[in-house]
Amino acid sequence: MTPQPPPHWQAVTTVPDGLGESPFWHPQESRLYWVDIPGRRLARLTIKGQMQAHGAVEYWPMAEEPGCIAPVQGGGLIVARRDGIYLAREWGGALQQVTAAPYDSTKQRFNDGKCDAQGRFWAGSLYEPKGQALGVLYMLDGQGLHTMMGGAQDGVITANGLAWSPDGRTTYWADTAAHQVRAFDFDATTGQLSAGRVFHQMSPKPADWAWGDEAPYAGRPDGAVVDSEGCYWSAQYEGQRLLRLSPQGKVLTVVKTPVPCPTMPCFGGPDLKTLFITTSRQGRSPQELLQHPYAGCLFAMRMDVAGLGVNSFVAK
Repeated sequence: MTPQPPPHWQAVTTVPDGLGESPFWHPQESRLYWVDIPGRRLARLTIKGQMQAHGAVEYWPMAEEPGCIAPVQGGGLIVARRDGIYLAREWGGALQQVTAAPYDSTKQRFNDGKCDAQGRFWAGSLYEPKGQALGVLYMLDGQGLHTMMGGAQDGVITANGLAWSPDGRTTYWADTAAHQVRAFDFDATTGQLSAGRVFHQMSPKPADWAWGDEAPYAGRPDGAVVDSEGCYWSAQYEGQRLLRLSPQGKVLTVVKTPVPCPTMPCFGGPDLKTLFITTSRQGRSPQELLQHPYAGCLFAMRMDVAGLGVNSFVAK
């Protein structure tokens, strides 16, 4: 018998990605967009009603790994790839490099990111050797690419969990390897971050832990989204759960996910009350994939709370 997702979750796709990430709902198109990082492709799917896929997934191959994407005001996408940030005015169209990667692309790549309410594109980097916290949070605006946080002084190993509070006064940013989500005061005019503090600290991974072990492990913070009530939803990689955290960082709800490695949630659908999650199968053991054949697929669940609309990049 094929294992099924937990109750209430619906598999939106059945052909898995290697590592799905960066989902967003495009309200004008009634489409969900996301990336498959190791598959080096962008993906989109039309959704009818609340959770019903319409037609097949459309893929757009990339020459380099795409870490994150966001819509562009007036049409198109902005794409942060390993080798730089690109602007595409239409799906499958020409890619215009906005900026080259500001790091050694043999050791780093862009990872999680999205746009703020002012139309600036933010993307964090991932340091692949994992030995140093050299990941950086970058911001792209009309004047170019700026380093906003990170590096040798206050960097992260894996930049993740970027989100803003509904009032735009707080920025959230996570370091997956440190099992930590941070919060910062945000100046919406300048984009500056200040007063950094620990928003929520997860328990570390037990030594020599492997999936299926009896030793408890609740996962580490991957991608995230904020709902209309100001609560922060964090995907817990290897924890098989989502955490809904209050604006004070307290756990309000734990939602079990259909596969062990959820990567990023987003809200969508006409009323923004459908919660979508991307997931991963990259590096999972044969035993785990046998038990969870849908690992890497996209899932959806109806919620009582609504999300916030996606922010678009304003190209200058």
